[in-house]
Amino acid sequence: MTTTPLSKAFIFDLNGTMIDDMGFHTDAWHGILTKDLGADLTKEEVKLQMYGKNEELLVRVFGEGRFTNEEMGKISMEKEHRYQEAFRPHLKLIDGLGTFLEEAHRQLIPMAIGSAAITFNVDFILDNLDLRPFIPVAVSANDVQISKPHPETFLKAAEMLGIDPENCIVFEDNPKGVEAALRAGMNSVVLTTMHEEHEFGDLPNILAFVKDYNDPFVRTLLTE
Repeated sequence: MTTTPLSKAFIFDLNGTMIDDMGFHTDAWHGILTKDLGADLTKEEVKLQMYGKNEELLVRVFGEGRFTNEEMGKISMEKEHRYQEAFRPHLKLIDGLGTFLEEAHRQLIPMAIGSAAITFNVDFILDNLDLRPFIPVAVSANDVQISKPHPETFLKAAEMLGIDPENCIVFEDNPKGVEAALRAGMNSVVLTTMHEEHEFGDLPNILAFVKDYNDPFVRTLLTE
């Protein structure tokens, strides 16, 4: 696909960036890992492992060879079913995002999701919150070979949008995601829903840290 050099695009991570649901993911993983699988981990320790694909998380915690691919697939889906059941009554966009999406759409700014979530969870959010008219492109864990902090997710999203990577702004909540954006040649806006500013170290591609999409800095991105 031919890219448009002077255009601008927004790429959103999903969990913790568009919806404030990371606590629900943490609870689901903590229950699976400790009660079901016997790992000795606190919730804070689980939180540190929550990046990349579900299968990668299981390997980080238990090592190679503990589970077959089929077993990891079943564990992953059980975790996602528990997460969705718990989060469904609380499902809503982070404050200000609905208005931000509507205005970006009105300005014809291309938008995509670039997430380490599986398609099952991406569809759960897109369909239940009616986001597909605003965000027609979604890259999930099922669409890439290597997950964040590798840049493949964001580079693929940029390619599908037809926008040069350097003209894409990534919205993230996780240091590994910001690192992926950096490696893709993209700047990032950080939502502080799960991680504090000091956890991002000296990553040089961060434009701003914001609590939600009502932050004045976020609004400037629609007028530049």
